[in-house]
Amino acid sequence: MGVNLSGLTEPRTVELQDLAGKTIAVDAYNTIYQFLSIIRQPDGYPLTDSKGNVTSHLSGLLYRTASLIESGIEPIFVFDGKPHELKMGTLNERKERREKAEKEWQKAVEEGDTRKAFTKAQQTSRMTPEILESSKELINLLGLPMVTAPSDGEAQGAYMCSKGDVYASASQDFDSLLFGAPRLLRNVTITGRRKVPGKDVYRDVKTEIVESGEFLDALGIDRQQLVDVCILMGTDFNQGIHGIGPKKGLKLIKDHGDIEHVLAHIGQEIPEYQQVRDIFLHSSYSDDYSVKPGNIDPDAVVEYMTGHDFSESRVRSALDRIEASRKANKAKRQQSSLDAWF
Repeated sequence: MGVNLSGLTEPRTVELQDLAGKTIAVDAYNTIYQFLSIIRQPDGYPLTDSKGNVTSHLSGLLYRTASLIESGIEPIFVFDGKPHELKMGTLNERKERREKAEKEWQKAVEEGDTRKAFTKAQQTSRMTPEILESSKELINLLGLPMVTAPSDGEAQGAYMCSKGDVYASASQDFDSLLFGAPRLLRNVTITGRRKVPGKDVYRDVKTEIVESGEFLDALGIDRQQLVDVCILMGTDFNQGIHGIGPKKGLKLIKDHGDIEHVLAHIGQEIPEYQQVRDIFLHSSYSDDYSVKPGNIDPDAVVEYMTGHDFSESRVRSALDRIEASRKANKAKRQQSSLDAWF
């Protein structure tokens, strides 16, 4: 999902503890998809309760959020609103890929190929109304702030970051940079050893930070030119020009200045390029949010999670970690305030 700028970026790795005291805007859809993809049984089937409800996302939301807060990070979850009409083509393509992967997954299960089954199963993750509703319910019970964007959640997160309400926008997608996020965090909700998709290879996944200003300076372009590079490559809102990737797109924009001159030079057309440019540069945003966390309702969280067959002791342990971490972080802030007087 989103544009792939990994060939142009040189992100700096950070430890979660380095982000202590920060509030971050978490791309909720992106994060939930990650949990649905990663938290699965060996044959690819997601975690479910005794009633057949998928619970992989609930596991990730509770335990990974506890780890973030334990590191001193407070999240606000940003949900997508209504998708732009230009995104419908991409969404339909994703649906077709999921359906194809679903058939290949079942075939691999029947053949006893668990390795292939797991890989294909990861590609079938989808956001159902039930998963969306249960995610929001758990986030609410945990007292965590959330906001629904008018359209793209990444645009909303970037806006909040540009206002200084959050330290960074957290997403796996580089689109946050196109939407104007001054700071992008990747791999916030997934770290450790992870399998490379489609390969029998594992790699260490570490949290990364991309500073937009430094990134653009290193490329020698501005944000609008970066958007133009990505439109040439292809985005969630448009088909790109065949054969143009990040490096070639960057060279063309640096040589010719903007997408209008590039298209004239190569004799190609992207009819909707101005509309796509406006989506990234002039999105709609919501100011109806607060980044301040509320109070956890421990008994309600336990009742909700055990109702989905989670272990009460594990759930209470996660809640105790959150409470203890917040108390410790509050004490540190108070001590810092006192020290400032001397």
